[in-house]
Amino acid sequence: MKILILNGPNLNLLGKRDKSHYGEHSLSDIENLVKDEFKNHLFEFYQSNSEGELVDQIQKAETYFDGIIINPGGYAHTSVAIRDALNESNLPKIEVHLSNLAKREEFRQINITASVCDGYLSGFKHLGYLAAVYLLEKIKQRTF
Repeated sequence: MKILILNGPNLNLLGKRDKSHYGEHSLSDIENLVKDEFKNHLFEFYQSNSEGELVDQIQKAETYFDGIIINPGGYAHTSVAIRDALNESNLPKIEVHLSNLAKREEFRQINITASVCDGYLSGFKHLGYLAAVYLLEKIKQRTF
């Protein structure tokens, strides 16, 4: 499988941000963990603080990829544009959040992007990305 892993705003600061919410790993660490765990897959990792750049990546994904893993960061709660782009994509999609959104501020309880994904993982820090790859495998194999 070829999987696009998108990361939204402020995720370039992982390793420096509140470790109780986001864990100890940098974004580069997470990329290496995913590649090491799933050597039989090809991954492209993309991080942007720009909503439009994330939309562009989602719109192009069907041409090159078999699935999308997205951590939209704060855009999960605000971006109709990202939601609409995900909704238009026919690829299997898993949303990941490092922190447990259910234990966070009230405004983080509203997640407008997850409803157009096949599912979402929240609160497992870096392990959420590994679980998302596993789930995409199962979806593609139709064993889900």
